[in-house]
Amino acid sequence: MDRRHRTSLLIAGKLAVLATLALPPLGSAETPATATDLTTAATTFQRASGGDDSAIAPAATQFTTLSRQQPLDPLLLAYAGAATSMQARTTWLPWKKMGYAEDGLAQIDKALSLLTPAHDTVPPRGVPVALETKLTAAGTFLALPSLFHRGERGRRLLDEVMQHPAYAGTPAAFQEAARKIAAKAAP
Repeated sequence: MDRRHRTSLLIAGKLAVLATLALPPLGSAETPATATDLTTAATTFQRASGGDDSAIAPAATQFTTLSRQQPLDPLLLAYAGAATSMQARTTWLPWKKMGYAEDGLAQIDKALSLLTPAHDTVPPRGVPVALETKLTAAGTFLALPSLFHRGERGRRLLDEVMQHPAYAGTPAAFQEAARKIAAKAAP
């Protein structure tokens, strides 16, 4: 993995989690995850996206566990996928790099497929689940090398987030994260 790709993954992960850390904990109404578990996972993810390679596997495990507890929560699955794809930077073996990236992308694709119109409503946290899920996916897609052919989809998702009617009412940290990903994605 080249230095540019590693830096892009770091930035995308950091920006995506910025929105999570600036807001109260997420979780579905059916079986809410404890705030402690979510805070721990978000903190671990932030360390991983900040360059602490030793935090990548724990972040992936924590978000995967939370996602399994709430299988219909697309946001938890998107973060699990983002963390899983970050694991590509922890190995030199090309087939493992591809495996981590592809597994993470599959999780993110599934998270996006779980989105329904109900996820567009603005919860008390101020960010619709659909927007945060799409921003997490866009950040990951745009950080990947072109061989994954996700750049265009990442740009479309980012445009959807920034043009959504609820976007203007989201917290400043979320909007800043979206603007930073957009600036990084600009040619």
